[in-house]
Amino acid sequence: MAKIVENYFVKGEEEKPTINFNAQTGILEIADSSYPEYTNDIYNPAMEWLEKYMEEANRNITFNFRLDYFNTSTSFRFQQLINVLNEYHIKKGGTVIINWYYEEGDIDMKENGEDYAKDAKVPFYLLTY
Repeated sequence: MAKIVENYFVKGEEEKPTINFNAQTGILEIADSSYPEYTNDIYNPAMEWLEKYMEEANRNITFNFRLDYFNTSTSFRFQQLINVLNEYHIKKGGTVIINWYYEEGDIDMKENGEDYAKDAKVPFYLLTY
């Protein structure tokens, strides 16, 4: 029987991103801008939720990154998220897809996505809007 996990939602404000993790659909999204001084306050609870969610094997997860800007400390957190998703896919048989959205013409955001894609062991799509 599937473990019931509540959805996780944090509304973005100023330098903090919107985080919308839907436990029922498996669509997990980080959006807007992320350049907080302290990333622990934002990303530790999100990682805890994700690890609890992934205790159940074989889930289908679509992880969407929809950002217009992020700082270096956020970049480190994104790498951690991708590593955790890779591990879930390999060790627990989860089906994981990562979508990296960037505005058409935003070369920096596209290149960031390309860099993350190199480390992904799951399908990783670069998508313009």
